[in-house]
Amino acid sequence: MSENPPPSAPAKNGNGARLARLNSPWFLWPATVVVAGLLYFGLLLLNAAFTRESTDDAFIEAHVVSIAPRVAGQVLAVPVLDNQFVHSNDLLAQIDPADYAVKLAQKQAAAESQNANYGTVLAAYELMGKKVATAEASARKAKADAEASAATAKRAEADFERSQTLLKQNTVSQQEFDAAKAAKLSAQADLKSAEENAAEEASKVEEAQSQLEAAGAEAGMALSQWKEAQTNVIAAQLDLSYTKLLAPCDGRVTRKSVEPGNYVDVGQMLMSIVPAEVWVVANFKESQLKHMKPGQRAMVTIDALDESFAAHVDSIQAGTGARFSLLPPENATGNYVKVVQRVPVKIVFDEPLPPDRTIGPGLSVVPEVQVVAFRVPEWVMVLVALMLAGAAAAGFRRVLKRKLGVS
Repeated sequence: MSENPPPSAPAKNGNGARLARLNSPWFLWPATVVVAGLLYFGLLLLNAAFTRESTDDAFIEAHVVSIAPRVAGQVLAVPVLDNQFVHSNDLLAQIDPADYAVKLAQKQAAAESQNANYGTVLAAYELMGKKVATAEASARKAKADAEASAATAKRAEADFERSQTLLKQNTVSQQEFDAAKAAKLSAQADLKSAEENAAEEASKVEEAQSQLEAAGAEAGMALSQWKEAQTNVIAAQLDLSYTKLLAPCDGRVTRKSVEPGNYVDVGQMLMSIVPAEVWVVANFKESQLKHMKPGQRAMVTIDALDESFAAHVDSIQAGTGARFSLLPPENATGNYVKVVQRVPVKIVFDEPLPPDRTIGPGLSVVPEVQVVAFRVPEWVMVLVALMLAGAAAAGFRRVLKRKLGVS
């Protein structure tokens, strides 16, 4: 009569079969590869935790240029569409230029009139200058005549005094004495006439100079009016040129709110231009800034593209975001609760972004900044992962063999 095997024997045989299957290369090699992969990604995360700082509170920023008219008027044409890419100096909108063209013609006509008036006044001023020169020449001649008459009168006076002496000595006749006396009186009369003439000519010089000053003042006023007219022409030309709204830079049209036929006022925002140049503003916690500084390398993952791009830290804001908000916190009053502050950090891309994708301000990104210069190379982490996975596989195999030997 044969003995029945103990009830536990089938279980032990089933356990041994499972252990044998686990010891098979068809299980060990794939399991080792999976463990190596897990170890590799674990080492990557560990390396990033010690050498990098990241945040999901980060967004794309760009210069947004608002387009507003400098003159008021009715819009004739808007040759651009929403989200259209435009180049610098492309026409964005056209305001009716008719009124401003008429104003320009009026200012040009006024400028021509002022130009003619200034020419007339300037000619009068130059004529007065010549009159002053003529009067000064006449005054010099009259002064010279007066000096000559004074010399003649002095000589006649001397001759008369000698005649008086000679008459007392009976050396000259009474007729000669009378002739000397008459010559003296005539010379004195000529001197008086020459002096009066010189004084009259001098007064004419003063009068001419006064007229010249008045003409100069009138010419200065005419010149000012001419300059004002020229300035008015330039201003009218500028107003006419402002009827064409041109793109200040390359970029995409956004928030277009104008259509042909609309009446627009000065300063009314019609659209915005977003240039292609963008950067990242990442709001890191203040505790993450211990080793962060400008120039450090970074990788930026754009959520909309699910791609990463090389970048670097450009600058760190001198102050927290809350301090420059509309209502900054007042910590000197009430109960104080410490809150970890965030500081905006500007990160600039080092490589061009895809030109076929629209990347504008406000898109979410996740930047990773390498704040520690030491970085474990990836091949080293691959080698360590393989070594650890191999050691784990070898240890697992030894355990299996020991259990199989026992069973």
